[in-house]
Amino acid sequence: MKAFFTLLLLSYCAVNCKGAAATRLKELTSIEGVRDNQLMGYGLVVGLRGTGDTRQTVFSAQSLTNLLERMGLTVSASAIQVKNTAAVMVTGTLPPYAVPGSRIDVTAAAVGDAASLQGGILLMTGLKGPDGQVYAVAQGPMVIGGFVAGGGQGNVQVVNHPTVGRTPNGAIVERASPTPVIGAQLRLHLEQADYATAARIAGALNDHFGSIARADNSAVVTVQLPEAFRNRQTEFIAELEGLVVEPDRLAKIVVNERTGTIIMGKQVRIAPVAIMQGNLTVEIQTVQEVSQPNPLSSGTTQVVPQVNVGVRQDAAKNVVLKEGATVEELVQVLTSVGSNPRDIISILQNLKSAGALEAELEVI
Repeated sequence: MKAFFTLLLLSYCAVNCKGAAATRLKELTSIEGVRDNQLMGYGLVVGLRGTGDTRQTVFSAQSLTNLLERMGLTVSASAIQVKNTAAVMVTGTLPPYAVPGSRIDVTAAAVGDAASLQGGILLMTGLKGPDGQVYAVAQGPMVIGGFVAGGGQGNVQVVNHPTVGRTPNGAIVERASPTPVIGAQLRLHLEQADYATAARIAGALNDHFGSIARADNSAVVTVQLPEAFRNRQTEFIAELEGLVVEPDRLAKIVVNERTGTIIMGKQVRIAPVAIMQGNLTVEIQTVQEVSQPNPLSSGTTQVVPQVNVGVRQDAAKNVVLKEGATVEELVQVLTSVGSNPRDIISILQNLKSAGALEAELEVI
């Protein structure tokens, strides 16, 4: 039986470690408009050792023919062997404030039936944004995190995904990132929407800079630039991101039954409840016994199955949780009754159904 492991992340802080849970605004928020931009393009990887696309991938030959025509060579697509060439989709992320001449990483993935991109070189590929404009051009050798070894007849060893490769710093930015200019007002977006956290962020900004911020809703805080920073937006944002706020956390338990993982936060509380747990085990074993006939008889040897049924029921274990019980006490209780991860998941679900678990239970 597959072993299950339980991971209990208990986020506790002693009484005398005040402020240890405070987090910088840099980790809690992002500035509206200052974000990454996704890029994508279609290209060719050449120089493969016979692991490229086959003739069934028609667009590889057509792409290679078009490329050669742009270089002054006219070749029929039906006369090209593309086994050393693979058609790929190239993706990249354009960071905010990227300027022409800077470099970004790109990833190429085969779209045909190529077996591996190992040893290939990505040819010049334009990477476009959602507006159809080319923002970067990628080219260079591929780094593959796997390989394919062996021959035909099923004697092939594959490690990781050899049809996906990466080119570090393989694309040069040709067009500036479409990032808005910070004006007299900016909006902060919370990574985790929460009304209490938004109000605390606005309060911290007002305490530090004066009355410049207001919480519009649980996810947005509007900030006016102070007069002293009108021409120093960068310095203002740097000082703003360094402020610390203690975010309000949602009492939540995340359960992954497939792996037996349970994650609980310190805000989880248990109402007064009694937990009784017992195990009933039914074991059925079938033993094949051989029955031999008597000597000189006309009987034949027969295989007779012998079925043994065993039932074992462990005594129920009862534990009572008092009012205000914490997640630490819950873990100690569940451990004391000898619960395994599957038992704990079942107990948590029953506690939620009984209304005794004061937390959100999410099963993934």
